Amino acid sequence: MQKTVLRNSSNLSASNLKEALWSTLNSLKSKKITPGHGDAIASQAREILRTVRTQLLVSGQTGRAVPTEVIEFSESSKSRSSR
Repeated sequence: MQKTVLRNSSNLSASNLKEALWSTLNSLKSKKITPGHGDAIASQAREILRTVRTQLLVSGQTGRAVPTEVIEFSESSKSRSSR
């Protein structure tokens, strides 16, 4: 059974998350992973996005700056080197 993981888990980004979800979808289509495994991966992705959304809402409502982690998450790309 194939595992779907972020290739560079120390560099969580929107691009990496999208890649992992796309890989999960393809693995489900080819029956390399079970629907339950795919659902677990999707649940983790939803929780990450829910957390980012909450941080953005709090920043907007309080007039504070958007946390650096949120900006790095949304702006990271594959071409950048990891830290």
